[in-house]
Amino acid sequence: MAKKKSRLDFIRMKKEGEQVAWVTAYDFPTASFAEQAGMDMLLVGDSLGMVVLGYHGTIPVTMDDCIRHCQAVRRGAPNTFCIGDMPFMSYQISDEDAVYNAGRFLKEADMDAVKLEGGRRVLTRIKAIADAGILVMGHIGLTPQSSGVLGGFKAQGRDPESARDLIEDAIAIQDAGAWALLLEAVPPELSQFLTKKLEIPVYSIGAGGPCDGQLLICGDMLGLFQAFTPKFVKKYANVAEIEINAFKEYVNDVKTGKFPTDDHCYHILADRAEEYKRMLEEYM
Repeated sequence: MAKKKSRLDFIRMKKEGEQVAWVTAYDFPTASFAEQAGMDMLLVGDSLGMVVLGYHGTIPVTMDDCIRHCQAVRRGAPNTFCIGDMPFMSYQISDEDAVYNAGRFLKEADMDAVKLEGGRRVLTRIKAIADAGILVMGHIGLTPQSSGVLGGFKAQGRDPESARDLIEDAIAIQDAGAWALLLEAVPPELSQFLTKKLEIPVYSIGAGGPCDGQLLICGDMLGLFQAFTPKFVKKYANVAEIEINAFKEYVNDVKTGKFPTDDHCYHILADRAEEYKRMLEEYM
């Protein structure tokens, strides 16, 4: 089993040009499979609200939701660097709230780091968490928790003005003590610039190839989440179709008596058969 990577490994990978491959995970089996596949990192994203819990967005997700799913992921991937995603209102109120909730991810779920959304408006939160000795990753571009302010789930930084804002955000996030930065749905030209500009690792989710690594939502890449598929997703499987067909076959087998067969049953002990038969007759 490979040794769990640390922050120093990710810095080394950036310097050496080695790409980091990571995905989201929300449960024990997915985390276990990802670790067996050699995934560098796992993110227990607040996207679990849509992918697992069936919400229309991430806003309803609570700290307890995130902690519970993080615990399952850690059990499934004990040797993989795991990041807990701080949900809406777990850090917006105050620096103290932010540090307390970030600490819960480490104390209760054994996460290695946390991630939060926002640029300069959350700098004091990032600094407070980092000063508490907790690794914190920044996240700018398309930030789902604030999609209403952004006008919906839209790509960001596509014009000079908004790109300038993101550059200022990225530099400030690094200066505040973040150990890494996630860019979501921004042009690859901007991603390439920031990857070269910043000393910390810069990762992409829908931000093109010229970054230090790539993140995808597991439900998207596996074909599990059917509500919509973002443009930047490459589907590596269609698990939803496999599951639906399996369920259909099971329903048909039950309705037609094809399942269960004798092979699926537990039989009485052969040397107690007569005694068993007499016992049943007593109740007739």
